[in-house]
Amino acid sequence: MNFLESEFTGTDEAEALLHIIPVPLEATVSWGGGTAHGPSAILEASQELEAWDGAGIPGKAGFFTAAPVPCASSREEYSLAIQQAAERVLSFAPSRSLKERRIPVTLGGEHSLTLPVMRAIKAHYKESAVGIIQFDAHADLRDQLGGNPYSHGCVMRRIYEELGLAIMQLGTRALCTEEIAYRGKNAIAHIDARELIEQNIREAPLPPDFPPLVYISFDLDALDPAIMPATGTPVPGGLFWYQTLALLESVAKQRAIIGMDMVELAPIAGFPAPSFLAADLIHKMMGMAVRNY
Repeated sequence: MNFLESEFTGTDEAEALLHIIPVPLEATVSWGGGTAHGPSAILEASQELEAWDGAGIPGKAGFFTAAPVPCASSREEYSLAIQQAAERVLSFAPSRSLKERRIPVTLGGEHSLTLPVMRAIKAHYKESAVGIIQFDAHADLRDQLGGNPYSHGCVMRRIYEELGLAIMQLGTRALCTEEIAYRGKNAIAHIDARELIEQNIREAPLPPDFPPLVYISFDLDALDPAIMPATGTPVPGGLFWYQTLALLESVAKQRAIIGMDMVELAPIAGFPAPSFLAADLIHKMMGMAVRNY
């Protein structure tokens, strides 16, 4: 099934700006399961979307939906497969010019998938600085979780240490003492959920020296469980719909979006609202990237 197939027949792979990559990864979840079903649920829910996202028609830039990345293998094997899927998207813009760029849109699956995608992103844009905007209830800065340094709870630490990318965290509210110390020691930019919500912050104040190219990694547990219960690690006190859209729009107006992912959807049988929210949100994120293209 293709993203928004109900409205668009699909664009030739080489010509599409927006490349949707389903990654049904569920290898290191630490509480509720179900992320392997996230991509298919988003694709199914997308059939109920309108082509108009509220401000424009993202599909006019061209959607291409790839085959799901095989994830029933070792970490090394599925990580390489995810990286190669992202590299294939980027290969259609060999000049690395922003005017010719292709945008990988990865649907998860658990959050650990972001590391191999970012390996591909950094290699492609090797002459330009890239930063990552992380919407998440958790900092994901542990050195290991359950003895695994490549767990979903360690993904941002691996990205920071392996790739050296600048990180801006938005909506965080569940951190261990190790992560608090690590974030402070490394001056990782952040605005936690309490500050965002209590001060009604609707524009993300990116540091002046934050890279000009950004990748948005959106863990759905950044949202409050009242509107997003379908995730394995729900945390109260999260973001709501319109503030989330405002923050995303502000990022898109400040920086060029070169890729994005949506992770940690664990669909609830017989309750399609969270899956539709995820499909609607990633559609709007694609629209923001296109309109500020």
